[in-house]
Amino acid sequence: MRFIVSSTALSGHLQAVSRVINSKNALPILDCFLFDLQDGTLSVTASDSETTLVTSLEVNESDADGRFAVTAKTLLDALKEIPEQPLSFEINLETLEINVQYQNGKYSLMAQNADEFPQLTQLGDNAVRVEIDAQVLLNGINRSVFATADDELRPVMNGIYFDITTDDITMVASDGHKLVRCKTLAAHGNERAAFILPKKPANLLKNLLAKEQGQVVIEFDERNAVFTLEGYRMVCRLIEGRYPNYNSVIPQNNPYKVTVDRQSLIGALRRVSIFSSQASSLIKLRLSKNQITISAQDIDFSTSAEETQICQYEGNDMSIGFKSTFLLDILNNISAEEVVIELADPSRAGVIIPVEQEENEDLLMLLMPMMLND
Repeated sequence: MRFIVSSTALSGHLQAVSRVINSKNALPILDCFLFDLQDGTLSVTASDSETTLVTSLEVNESDADGRFAVTAKTLLDALKEIPEQPLSFEINLETLEINVQYQNGKYSLMAQNADEFPQLTQLGDNAVRVEIDAQVLLNGINRSVFATADDELRPVMNGIYFDITTDDITMVASDGHKLVRCKTLAAHGNERAAFILPKKPANLLKNLLAKEQGQVVIEFDERNAVFTLEGYRMVCRLIEGRYPNYNSVIPQNNPYKVTVDRQSLIGALRRVSIFSSQASSLIKLRLSKNQITISAQDIDFSTSAEETQICQYEGNDMSIGFKSTFLLDILNNISAEEVVIELADPSRAGVIIPVEQEENEDLLMLLMPMMLND
């Protein structure tokens, strides 16, 4: 079989799907791309057995249909060096030899048998279907994926929980210290449903959605989900198990509310946290009327720092400790200019929300405090 395809188009699609491939695979065939040419459309598949990514592109001309697998790294590295031009692929499907011709030269490499490549998982008849705008999905994943856990004992915490109702879709992530709840009113399901998307496919989607417009179709059953984008299709194994009741850990009425400029607070935290203990990264926020004092110290090295920021605060004087890296993560994943930090007392979780929510979005982040020694 023979086909001709644009070098940059092919290279771009290969790079996008290659992110699925693990550096070490149990099956050697998973080190390969699967090429499948049907009626002038070339589909390229990459998989790590749990997550599979498929992309398709039109070829300029072809003389026959066929399938073959080819080592991903070799082909990717070889195509990276070729500027935009037509590439001619000639494959002998019996001897599995591949010849790639380009303007000034040619590559020869060996294919692998396509039949060894794992079959795509099919969803059950009871699969649920939801449509969501690509940018809305990207926003939700961007805001929540940093809060997922790496917990072998509680695998349900290692992904983003999609809670789908007939009114909205909520994306939740938590590692036990911090929690993100991002609710979007711009999408909803036809029935109550939920699934937990693992971290790896969430990050893969994040990379693909940045260039996507239009709607993403999500279909899922108890074990697998299929995300259909304009140029890509991702099939992934879901995390099985019950996600904890996230609403029960969110305090409903924290009496003390601090309104502060987000960028100034991030700057102060970055400067002061340099002087915190490396083991705990503890920083202390001391609240008094219309000002917030951020301080840190490392007793082992006799270093300390303190900085005062103006804020809106009318409550009683109060001190609370947080892990600076977690608080910075949360503030960096909110886009509003000002945030409200809602507190009850130094032992209970602080709730951080943007002063102005984005259109059709309800974003809430929560952070557990650390004990202060004083």
